[in-house]
Amino acid sequence: MDVATITLPPTLELKIDLTDEQFFQVCQNNRDFRFERTEAGELLIMPPTGGETSKRNFEIVVQLGIWNKKHNLGVGFDSSGGFILPNGAARSPDASWVLQERWEALTPQQQQKFLPLCPDFVVELCSPTDSVKQTQAKMQEYIDNGARLGWLIDTKARRVEIYRLNQNVEILEQPATLSGEDVLPGFILDLKLVMSM
Repeated sequence: MDVATITLPPTLELKIDLTDEQFFQVCQNNRDFRFERTEAGELLIMPPTGGETSKRNFEIVVQLGIWNKKHNLGVGFDSSGGFILPNGAARSPDASWVLQERWEALTPQQQQKFLPLCPDFVVELCSPTDSVKQTQAKMQEYIDNGARLGWLIDTKARRVEIYRLNQNVEILEQPATLSGEDVLPGFILDLKLVMSM
C-alpha cells in the first residue's frame, strides 16, 4: 500500500488574526514549536532546531551570559524569549539583550509575557533550513524597530552581517571575534566554537 506523504516547507506561514494575548496562549499551548508573527499578522511556525544549530546557539548565549553577569548592565534572553515589536510583529531572536533600565520600566505583568519592546541587541544564527534573505529582512526589521546592534551569523558561508542604527550593513568574512561595541561594552564573542562545530 502506497502512503502519500506531504512535504511541508521548513517554516509554515498562516494568516490568522490573533491578539497579542491569543498569540501568547498559542505559543504556551504548543511548546514543541517555535512561533513568530510578522508585521502583517502572518503566523510563522518553525520546528525546533537540530543539534548542531542548538549547540551553536548555546555557545552564543553562554558567552553573552558570562559577560552580562560580569557587567550587570542589562538582561539577556535565549531563543525562547518573545518580543512584541513596535510594528506589531512578534519575534524570538536566537539571543538578545535589553538594557537594565528598559527592563525595569516594564511592569511585572509585562515581564511575564512577550516583552512589548525591541531588544537593544539581537543575534540570528542561520540554520541550514533558514532563508538568508528572510533572515536579513528580519534583522532589518529589528533595526527599524529600535535595536541598536544586530549580528546575522551565517555559519555555512562563514560570514557575519553587522546591523547598526542609521548605518549600512557591514559584512565580515570569516571573522574570529565580534565586538559588542558601545551597546555591550567589553563584550567580545569568540566565534571559534560558533563557526567551527
